[in-house]
Amino acid sequence: MNISTKSRITMRVIALGYLFVLLLLPIGLILFRTFERGIGAFIDSISTPAAISAFNLSLLIVAIVVPINVVFGIVTALALVRGRFPGRGIVQGIVDLPFAVSPIVVGVSLILLWGANGWFGGIESLGFKVIFGLPGMVIATIFVTLPFVVREVEPVLHEIGDDQEQAAATLGANTWQTFWRITLPAIRWGLTYGVVLTVARSLGEFGAVIMVSSGFPGVSQTLTLLVHSRYIDDHNTFGAYSAATLLMGIALVVLLAMTALDRKRSTK
Repeated sequence: MNISTKSRITMRVIALGYLFVLLLLPIGLILFRTFERGIGAFIDSISTPAAISAFNLSLLIVAIVVPINVVFGIVTALALVRGRFPGRGIVQGIVDLPFAVSPIVVGVSLILLWGANGWFGGIESLGFKVIFGLPGMVIATIFVTLPFVVREVEPVLHEIGDDQEQAAATLGANTWQTFWRITLPAIRWGLTYGVVLTVARSLGEFGAVIMVSSGFPGVSQTLTLLVHSRYIDDHNTFGAYSAATLLMGIALVVLLAMTALDRKRSTK
C-alpha cells in the first residue's frame, strides 16, 4: 500500500502530538515542579527518613519478589511447554489472570483471605502478621507480577525445542545437569527480560499494595505510597513531585536496561 508524503507527515504529527500530550507534557511538568527550587531542595526531600525508608522497602520487596517469580516462572513455563497434563488450559488462564483482574480486587481478596476475620486470619495469633505488613505487600506484588517471567520464557522454550535436552539425556546427563547446561543458557535472554519487567512492575505497583499496607511512614510505605501520602494526606506537592521523580528515575534505569538487553538479544 502506497502512502502519500502528506499522509505520512500527518500520521507522524498525530503520533508525536499524542505522545507529547499524554507522556512528555506530564513528565516535563513534574520535572519542572521538582527542580524549580533547585537540586538541593530535591535532595533534601528524597533524603528524609520517610523517603529513605520507602526506598529501602521498595527495594526489599523487589529483592523478595524477583527470585520467587524467577523460580515459579521457569518451572511453570517448562511445565506448560514441555508437559502435557490435565488442566493445562486452566493453568494458562491462571497465569494471565493478573492481566485481567484489577489490582484493587487483588488487595480485597488478600484481605478476605489473610485479614483478621479471613480464612487464614488465625495465623495472626501465631505472631505472623500478613495484612498491613511486609508479607501482605510481598504477596500482592507477587500476584500482579506473576505472568512476566512465564510469558517471556515460554516462547523461547517453544523456539529452541527439546532436541538438545534429549541429546543431553541420551549422553547420560541428569535432569539438573540438562537444565543448568542446556536449558538455562538457552532461555537466559527471555528470563532476563522477564526479570526486568518484574522489577519495573514491582517498583510501580500501587493498587494492590495500598489495600494491604498500613501506609505508615517507616513501617509499610513504599515509594508509590509515599507519593500518594505526600500529595493527598500531607498536601506536600513538592515532596510528592520529588518522590515521583525519584521513582521515574529508577523506572528510567530499568527501561534503559530493558532496551539494552533487547538490542543485545536481537544481535545473538
